[in-house]
Amino acid sequence: MRSKRYRFRIFLFFSLLVILVINFVSNEIINRYLPDEIKIIVNEEKDFLFNIPLDAKINKNLEGVVMVNQEPIKDNLVLDLQNSFTIQSKNTGIIDVELKLFGIVPIKKIKVDVIDEQNIVPVGKTVGVTVYTDGVLVLGTGLVYGEDGNKYNPAKGKLYTGDYIKGVNGKSISRKKELIEIINKTKGNPITLEVLRNNESLKVNITPIRTLENEEYKIGIWVRDDTQGIGTMTYINLGKKTFGALGHGITDIDTKQLIDIETGEVVNTMITTIKKGINGVPGEISGIIVGGEGNCLGEIKKNTSHGIFGNISCEGEKGIDDKDICPIGFKYDVHEGKAYIRSDVSGKLKDYNILVKKIYLGDESNKGMIIEVIDEDLINITGGIIQGMSGSPIIQDGKLIGAVTHVFVQDSKKGYGVFIENMLLEE
Repeated sequence: MRSKRYRFRIFLFFSLLVILVINFVSNEIINRYLPDEIKIIVNEEKDFLFNIPLDAKINKNLEGVVMVNQEPIKDNLVLDLQNSFTIQSKNTGIIDVELKLFGIVPIKKIKVDVIDEQNIVPVGKTVGVTVYTDGVLVLGTGLVYGEDGNKYNPAKGKLYTGDYIKGVNGKSISRKKELIEIINKTKGNPITLEVLRNNESLKVNITPIRTLENEEYKIGIWVRDDTQGIGTMTYINLGKKTFGALGHGITDIDTKQLIDIETGEVVNTMITTIKKGINGVPGEISGIIVGGEGNCLGEIKKNTSHGIFGNISCEGEKGIDDKDICPIGFKYDVHEGKAYIRSDVSGKLKDYNILVKKIYLGDESNKGMIIEVIDEDLINITGGIIQGMSGSPIIQDGKLIGAVTHVFVQDSKKGYGVFIENMLLEE
C-alpha cells in the first residue's frame, strides 16, 4: 500500500513537472515570437497568419471603425489564430487583443496600434556623430600626489564609474572645463557635487587636494564630456523633419553604459580608409568628421538603445524629396529571404543584396533579425558588415523594415538588424 502511494506521488510530481515545463516553454516561445505591440497603418488592410493554437479576443467595441476579414467587427470578436485573417481600421487608435489557450486560459495581451501613414525616406549615408554628455561623466577615480609628496584619493568611495556630475556648490555645469575651473577657485576648500547616479540625484562632499603639478587643485577623477564616431543615417521623416541613425545607442567606451546626452550633431564625413572585416576581427570605416558651417546635417536630441534621433537640418534634407518616400514594413511584413541594405561605402549610395536568415518577432531591443551579406561587390569592399555601417537601412519587398546594428565577430558576413518600428517608437 505504501509502495503504491509512493509511486503515485512520483507520478504526480513528474506530471506537474512536465506541465510546468510545457507552460514555461510555450510562454517563452509566445513571448519571443509574438510582440507586445503590433502596428498597422490607418486604412491599410493587413494580413496576419500566426499559425498557433490560440484564440484572440478583441475586447474593445470598435463597431464602425475596424473591419476584420472585410466585415464590420462584432463586440468581443474571437479569432482562431491557426487561420489567416485581415484587419483594417478607418481611424488611428489602439485595439486591445487578449490571447487565450483553448479559449479559456489567458496567455498574453497584445496592443494593435493603428497609426498615420509615415513619410519616411531611407538614407544610408555615412555620417560623423558628436555627442555631449548631460553633465560630466565620471570614468573612474585615482590617486592625487599632494604638494607634501603624499598620495591621496579624495573621491574614493564617494564617486563611482558612471556617475554624472551635474553641478558644483549649487552651480549647474555640463563641461569638464567648468568643473576644473571651479575646483581650482575653491583653493582647497570642501566642495559639494550634485551627482546623478542610477537616475537618483544626490550630493557628495569632497575636499580638493593641492598638487605639486602647477599647484593645481584636483579631486582624483577621470572624466569625459563628449565622444565622437562614425555611423550611418537610417532615415529621414519628412513629415516631422526628424531623423534616426545607428540602430543602436552610443555607449561610453570605458563605462560600457548608454551615454546620457545633453545635445549633439550629425555632420558630413569623408571616408579615408575601409578596413575589411574577417572572421574573428571586425572591420571598420575610418574617416574625417567634417564640421563647421554648411556641414551640420542634424541636431541630436535622444540617445537610446535603438539609435540616435533628432531634428534634420536644411543641409541634411538636400537632394531628398517626396519621390524618395518608402513604405514602412512592420514586424509582420518581415520574412526570411532576400532583402537589401543601403550604404555609400563605395563612394555612392547603392543597395546591396542580403538575406534575412532569422526573425525574432518578440524582440524589443536592436537584435530583431539575423542578416547575411551575399552581395559580392559589398564583400569585396568591406568583407561584409563593418563598424560604421550601423544604421544602414534594410529594405525588403520595397518597404523599409529595419537597420543594421551589429556584426558577428566570428562571421563578418552576418549580423543583427533592428526593426524599423522600434526606431520610430523613439522619435
